[in-house]
Amino acid sequence: MLVSGSRTEQVARRRAELLDAAYRVVLDRGLSRVRIADVAQAVNVSGGLVHYHFATKDALLTETMRSAAAQDIERLHDIAGGRGSALERLDRVMREYVPAADGDQSWLLWIDAWGAGLRDESLRAISEELDGVWAAALEDVLRDGAAAGEYACADPAASALRLASLLDGLGLRVTLGRRGMSRARMVENARQAAAMELGLPRSAFPGVRRSG
Repeated sequence: MLVSGSRTEQVARRRAELLDAAYRVVLDRGLSRVRIADVAQAVNVSGGLVHYHFATKDALLTETMRSAAAQDIERLHDIAGGRGSALERLDRVMREYVPAADGDQSWLLWIDAWGAGLRDESLRAISEELDGVWAAALEDVLRDGAAAGEYACADPAASALRLASLLDGLGLRVTLGRRGMSRARMVENARQAAAMELGLPRSAFPGVRRSG
């Protein structure tokens, strides 16, 4: 039993190591240009060892994206379910959506996955799952605030979908460095849209200065 358990742990560690390497290679080269040889070189192992754990390159990339999505989902749940009012939590979720900077690596990865998903059913399913989790997180927070009487929201699911779609579009512009869209402006636009959805003044959001 000890030997079997040790072997299982070794396999799990090796798979995790390969997935981490594949993630770094994908960020560097893009999904379409990744080769098994690149991942093997990043870990200093043979290509045969990579194929031992992942039968094909597509299987490796699918699992890499699934692992990346799981990490994003875990972080999102921590943020959405944290302390504070529903409005504070909503603001945190929306700010988490914002790319870290022009050319944010995580955003570039998912933009790449969206494009690849047009031809790859597995990648499309993973990106759709992540999109759905973001929308669900927004919906849950909106629903909590409405139930607590913080604001009125007749259709939290529809409001969440509109906000998620807006954030997707704004995030693309920030990541691609489009003129006129900065991280600060993205947050401002998101807050304005959320305020209109909830019938609140723009100044209602945490940390926002009130005029007068």
